[in-house]
Amino acid sequence: MVLASQGDLEVVGEAGDGLEALEVLERVEVDVVLMDVRMPRLDGVEATRRIHERAGAPRVLILTTFDLDEYAFSALRAGASGFMLKDVPPSELVAAIRAVHSGDAVVAPSTTRRLLDRFAPMLPGTGPATHPELDRLTGREQEVMRLVAQGLSNGEIAARLVLSEATVKTHVGRVLTKLGLRDRVQVVVLAYETGIVRVGGGPGA
Repeated sequence: MVLASQGDLEVVGEAGDGLEALEVLERVEVDVVLMDVRMPRLDGVEATRRIHERAGAPRVLILTTFDLDEYAFSALRAGASGFMLKDVPPSELVAAIRAVHSGDAVVAPSTTRRLLDRFAPMLPGTGPATHPELDRLTGREQEVMRLVAQGLSNGEIAARLVLSEATVKTHVGRVLTKLGLRDRVQVVVLAYETGIVRVGGGPGA
């Protein structure tokens, strides 16, 4: 009802679990998927992973009952563009859907930092950076990536590096393109996985 009341949003499909969601996506064109995490048959994490693997996949916004839910973290790693609590005010949910559709992540920088600090020990690797594309980043792009991974907003990064916010946004865009990532949440996850940033928010060795 909340979404249907918005002139620029249309609910084009609904599903009761992850498998049904995948079936719906086979026959309906969707821009954004609102995904629960705990569902029968196929949970939201695996469903998100399978959606993310598809060419031209819609963006996924996770809805979770508990803040910093480990399932939500797993879903971010699986390709989700962010997560929201189920009790979020309707206006914020609508704004989040619009943000995800436009290509932004909807996890606030401070929440991203708390999320990764809590669950980074669960990551499979925290050793030296191994992502083959990291070498393609310029020194400035690597610097911006580290600051994104530490939870800084574009404005905060601009102030730290004495750059315009538009320039920072350009650098973030180039990082996403070169690394084949969808949004800044994925930048944060990769930075922790490769050891660019360690638990606690500091740069890796």
